[in-house]
Amino acid sequence: MFKGEKINTTENRSVLHVALRAPRDAVINSDGVNVVPEVWAVKDKIKQFSETFRSGSWVGATGKPLTNVVSVGIGGSFLGPLFVHTALQTDPEAAEAAKGRQLRFLANVDPVDVARSIKDLDPATTLVVVVSKTFTTAETMLNARTIKEWIVSSLGPQAVSKHMIAVSTNLKLVKEFGIDPNNAFAFWDWVGGRYSVCSAVGVLPLSLQYGFPIVQKFLEGASSIDNHVHTSSFEKNIPVLLGLLSVWNVSFLGYPARAILPYCQALEKLAPHIQQLSMESNGKGVSIDGVRLPFEAGEIDFGEPGTNGQHSFYQLIHQGRVIPCDFIGVIKSQQPVYLKGETVSNHDELMSNFFAQPDALAYGKTPEQLHSEKVPENLIPHKTFQGNRPSLSFLLSSLSAYEIGQLLSIYEHRIAVQGFIWGINSFDQWGVELGKSLASTVRKQLHASRMEGKPVEGFNPSSASLLTRFLAVKPSTPYDTTVLPKV
Repeated sequence: MFKGEKINTTENRSVLHVALRAPRDAVINSDGVNVVPEVWAVKDKIKQFSETFRSGSWVGATGKPLTNVVSVGIGGSFLGPLFVHTALQTDPEAAEAAKGRQLRFLANVDPVDVARSIKDLDPATTLVVVVSKTFTTAETMLNARTIKEWIVSSLGPQAVSKHMIAVSTNLKLVKEFGIDPNNAFAFWDWVGGRYSVCSAVGVLPLSLQYGFPIVQKFLEGASSIDNHVHTSSFEKNIPVLLGLLSVWNVSFLGYPARAILPYCQALEKLAPHIQQLSMESNGKGVSIDGVRLPFEAGEIDFGEPGTNGQHSFYQLIHQGRVIPCDFIGVIKSQQPVYLKGETVSNHDELMSNFFAQPDALAYGKTPEQLHSEKVPENLIPHKTFQGNRPSLSFLLSSLSAYEIGQLLSIYEHRIAVQGFIWGINSFDQWGVELGKSLASTVRKQLHASRMEGKPVEGFNPSSASLLTRFLAVKPSTPYDTTVLPKV
């Protein structure tokens, strides 16, 4: 991977997200060309643009500085940047740098998400970042056209070049959309979408919100783990050990899921990001050679921050199915609180649970212990905990941009290690294609039925019945005029 060999064999691509955070003097080749200078050229451009934007020198169509950013993208163009943004929001250094600014994300093509993303925003002070490698992603481009209409209807067509920029490789379509190609930021086909948060996909919107120096610390944190995984022996290699544990739990012990349980509210979007990173990477049923796997691969990932999860799904984890757990704790809280007279601080209360839960899973509680506690006989089966349930714990010193980068990189490499051992391609995602193509067929049917009154044809009976029922109700938006969210 670090040599730039084309280990994504089904797409004939290198896999070089490590190059996105490599030092400026590093040499990482793809097709015989060192890609690191290209990466730094884009980062330098982002740094310059973000400084111009944050200084107030970049103004919108009305002459006002822009203080709001809406990043439009889906999947890897959304989940990774959202995770990092959410983790940085309450970091004191990052919060100070972001004062007076807003960063929002628009991913879902559901118009409700559009309404939420622009609620209480003024187009005159808003910059939109459209993130799409090809500038053809259906959901992203419809959302981009919708936000463009929101800007144009308020500020006029000439405002687009001042209020919209792009992260894309397709400069032709960027220009046709109305965005100045000079305000387009590149990334490369050796970056998979779910691994792209360290590219312009994440670095641009995050730099607009927090400033490039803070984002560079995040990149340096990720790079530190890249160096660790590349140089450490397997016995001391954190992502290798974690990957081995996951393979053991899934393929040998038969545990299909993993719970990601950060005892830190700032990490509330970690589990959704890892869901995509892991399940899109390793949700495969055939080997890299196209042979059906004779064992189970991939994990079902889910999670919530503690202690929220304890009052939700921990019942199943303790006394139902066995689900290996990742507990993530932080020594120093981003926002420490203590009330005089309380036994412990708020953070120590949180961490009391962090330290207790792995023990509860590992050791459980036996009928003998319950007997000694004089528990009524009829309740002993209900209060027995089997124990012997696996978990692992991360304890971070703090949660600044640097540690956020480290945590991201640990999970990225852990997932790659699992894929290498399972012998699958963790870097393609053909499984998302079938639904996309079928949606195109439905889209044509909806258009034909709405505009020409054509009946539903060519679908299985269940889908045909549902489509007919859907079309029988008068649509909430007429098809002969533009309707934008009313927020």
